[in-house]
Parts: sequence; structure tokens; C-alpha cells
Amino acid sequence: MKLSKKILLILIVVISAVNISFAAEVSTEAKLQYNKGVDMYRVGRYEEAIEAFRKATELSPDYIDAYYNLGSILEFIKQDDAALSVFKQIILRKPTDYEAVYKAAALSVKLGQPDQAKSYLSLIPQTSIVNSKAQELASTLKTDMQTIRQEQKELNQQSEKISQTNGVYNNLGSPTGMVTDRNGNLYIAGFSDNAIFKIAPNGERRLFVKDSRLNGPIGLEIDSAGNIYVANYNANNVLKISSTGVVSVLIGNIPKPYCLHIDGNLLFISAQGSNSVVRYKL
Repeated sequence: MKLSKKILLILIVVISAVNISFAAEVSTEAKLQYNKGVDMYRVGRYEEAIEAFRKATELSPDYIDAYYNLGSILEFIKQDDAALSVFKQIILRKPTDYEAVYKAAALSVKLGQPDQAKSYLSLIPQTSIVNSKAQELASTLKTDMQTIRQEQKELNQQSEKISQTNGVYNNLGSPTGMVTDRNGNLYIAGFSDNAIFKIAPNGERRLFVKDSRLNGPIGLEIDSAGNIYVANYNANNVLKISSTGVVSVLIGNIPKPYCLHIDGNLLFISAQGSNSVVRYKL
């Protein structure tokens, strides 16, 4: 079964059943959940459609079409904050998806965040098919795309002048725990995104891990072999992520794990839910 992006409009919401292929590998179960979401939308059962599309993204974290439909339905039922978070997920995975970038800009305007809207609009090239819509949105901000692009270019040039000892990494979803490996890579837990981000010493950022087992990651720790340990707050467990990104559950039944610390071959976990610290031999 092949897949396509189903564009849900805000006033007239339509989901096409025609499918074409895209690059990311999608599991069979994720496709079934996706099709269920389409079916539930068609009969007006929006909450069930939302749940199905969410499950599809959990099963296949790079399922762009499922994210797009999920975000569009959330926007349609006026859950704009939640919709914006979903479109951010698309941009993280595919920065050249300018439809998603435009959606993020438009939602930022709705939410009273003009500077963030301009930041998104600046990413849309003049050759994009959404450029005309971007121009219209820019006019509501009392500016135009040319001015926005120039302003962003100047901001980027200013950022490049910041020394290596100072700077800001922006647009991270509720960043919590952080660790660095022996190569100077920085790993950051994104609590609201249920993801781990990786920032290289040169400032290049990418999504390191997005997995259905990540649920409210907070504390991070790393061992000498490069394995990362995650205090998975909402799931009440501790995950182990290998240096290549393979995820496994290390310890279950830890009530609200928060901070982690490694000393030799011992892992210590603070458990807020039981007012205790757990010691685990690695």
C-alpha cells in the first residue's frame, strides 16, 4: 500500500483515498491506523480520527502524511497550540515541506506570535507553490516576504558573529535533560516532543531518536560506551538508547523518574513518585 499527503483544508476538509509513495518506511500497522483515521474523519468522528493518526505517528515516527492530517484536524477543531506542535514535528523531519512551514507560520499568527511566524515565513523560498499564500500572510503582519527574508538574513549574520562560548539553540520542544558524549555532541531531551535531539560541535542539529516508547523524557545520562539513559517520566521507566539510536526499556516500575547519575557501573535514579533514589547495576 502506497501513501500520499492528504491535505485537510480549514474550511472544506477533504481527505483523498489516493495513495502515492514517499521516502520514509511505514509499518503495516501504521498504515492501518492511518486508513482508520481517514475513515473516522469522513464520518465526522474527529476525536477518533485524531487518535488513529497519533497512533500512526507513534508506530512510524517519520510518517509525514499522518502528522499533516493530524495537525490539520487539530487546526480545524481550533486546537491551535496542539496543531502547531504537530507541524513542528514535520518541519523537524522534513524542513523542505513548505506546506507545513506555512501552516506553522499561519498558526503562529493565530496564537499571537508574530516573530515566530516571520521566522517560519523566512524559510519559504520564492519558488515554492505556497509563496503567494505566504505573501498574503506576511501582509497581515504589515510587512512582505522580501523584508522578512532580509531581516532573517541579518539575524543569521548576527548569530554567526557570536563566539563559540555564547549562543542559543532555539525551537526545542520543552528541553529538559542534557548530556554530551566524548566527541562533543550534545543530546537534549525534548519533553513535549517525546524525542532526543543531537547537536554537533559545529551547531548542526538533528533528530536523534523519536520512538513510541519515549514518553515525557527528562533526565539524561551517558556511559563510557556512548549509551544514553533516559528518565522516562510519564512512562515510569528508564530507557537505554545505544550510540546508534536503538531503544530498549532498561528498568520498569520506577515511579516518576527524574534525575540520573552514573558512578562506575552503578546508575542512580531519583524517583519523585516514591520519594526515593533507585540504585541499579549496569
